[in-house]
Amino acid sequence: MTDPIPRAVRALRAGGIVGYPTDTLYGLAVPATNLAAVESLVRAKGRATGQPISVAFSSFEELEPYSELSEEGRSFVRTHLPGPYTILAPPSARARREFAPAIAGGASMGIRIPDHPLARSLAEHAGPITATSANRHGERPARTASEARRIFGDEVAMYLPSDPAPSGAPSTLVDLTRGVPA
Repeated sequence: MTDPIPRAVRALRAGGIVGYPTDTLYGLAVPATNLAAVESLVRAKGRATGQPISVAFSSFEELEPYSELSEEGRSFVRTHLPGPYTILAPPSARARREFAPAIAGGASMGIRIPDHPLARSLAEHAGPITATSANRHGERPARTASEARRIFGDEVAMYLPSDPAPSGAPSTLVDLTRGVPA
């Protein structure tokens, strides 16, 4: 089987939306640094402008320059990611400069390092990507590529295969903006 990641990276660099599996739900990716692509994604999902979108990284080393985590926060992230968590952390000045406002424009941003080989490979080769579920606003999220295709059709440039299949449970939100939970 041919590696689909190079084709997915080309689609992302062209401003397209790519569907991809994570450890939790099937997701939709655009480059976190491409404002027009993020706006296109927001429109495709039917979300209101200003609602935050999380960002996925391939590793802790990739995410570190983009967040202002405390030492305890860094330790928590290293212990729990990759995994089914979305970490809320203050964005760094670099994140505010490079990422679309829907990602790093607020006091915190959602951070994921999915425990799924395709998700991490996509982020490794494309750079930081959006980590949002494949669904229209207010509707049930897709768990597989075929479910996402039924929802979005040609609005999504490419659908990566959903093997292994996501768990179907949303990620657990952990707020590290006020310290590490007990």
